[in-house]
Amino acid sequence: MKILALSDVESRSLWDHFDRRKLDGVEMILSCGDLDPDYLSFLATFTSAPLLYVHGNHDGRYAQREPGCCVCVDGKIHVHNGVRVLGLGGCMRYKPSGQHQYTAREMDRRVRRLWLALYRHGGFDILLTHAPALGVNDGSDLAHTGFECFNRLIDRYTPRYFVHGHVHISYGRKHPRLDEYGSTKVINAYESYMFEY
Repeated sequence: MKILALSDVESRSLWDHFDRRKLDGVEMILSCGDLDPDYLSFLATFTSAPLLYVHGNHDGRYAQREPGCCVCVDGKIHVHNGVRVLGLGGCMRYKPSGQHQYTAREMDRRVRRLWLALYRHGGFDILLTHAPALGVNDGSDLAHTGFECFNRLIDRYTPRYFVHGHVHISYGRKHPRLDEYGSTKVINAYESYMFEY
């Protein structure tokens, strides 16, 4: 299965210089958040592949206008062609107010509330998040610190892929595009990245 992952910055290649052939063969699109809802709606109209998304910490605008023709999987498990995608949006709380920000304890609670869905689906194949996992290519500042509960999810269910955004490759901190955590392949979806499941 050919999957297109997106995060944080709209790809000029996919939006300003769009050519429908760029989506040929894509069977699923995953958005890790912080993207313009019009951009996601635009891409969704040019493919029959489902576009699944989670919220980033700058997606408060989605409260007024959700991306059209897209599926929010934030706090859910979505199955497409047998591939189970678990979505958990948001980042570490770094200011008193702000949507889609969570303390470590709050994100732990969100994960615990998924126990029945995880049991029913027998786990998941792709973990789709906005923030990274703790110590797995995360940042040193509070806003970009990863969540330890993501590490525990991966340790327990060993998904094939962990796809996240939030830490921009352009930050200059040498955040890698690809990495591994145990047997799970980790993808930083900054801007766009195509991979085969």
